[in-house]
Amino acid sequence: MSNLENALKIMQSRIGEKSPEADWVEMTQEMVNKFAEATGDHQWIHIDVERAKKGPFGGTIAHGQLTLSILGVIGRTSTVQDAKKSIEGQKLTINYGFNKVRFPSPVPVGSMIRSQTELKSAVIKGGMVETMSEITVEIQGQEKPACVVESLARMVF
Repeated sequence: MSNLENALKIMQSRIGEKSPEADWVEMTQEMVNKFAEATGDHQWIHIDVERAKKGPFGGTIAHGQLTLSILGVIGRTSTVQDAKKSIEGQKLTINYGFNKVRFPSPVPVGSMIRSQTELKSAVIKGGMVETMSEITVEIQGQEKPACVVESLARMVF
């Protein structure tokens, strides 16, 4: 059995498994401001603290794209990193993109967020193992998630 076929078998056996819950990470105004600078998105609901207090969310909120951009940061724990160890023959894993991204709830500045990942599928495509995982970003103390993403990755051998 080749490394590619072995990897596919291993990954398919993990379908339905969830990563451990990651550590909480604070969404700070500094993070939001830096993202606004980097992207040119200076909408007041993100950066104008005083005006946002009177706005629909009662304060500034993170850009949805910022929440999406820091998935790697808010998903980190030592346990998760251990779970991502390479399979024999694997050279690297690349981000292949997203099938679907939704932002059901805004992330208020100052809130704590974290993510959890569930493997949904694994197939061979283009000589690599392509996985699709559902990543859910939760906000501490809220039932409704901040972001739900179908993320694609490709394992290179």
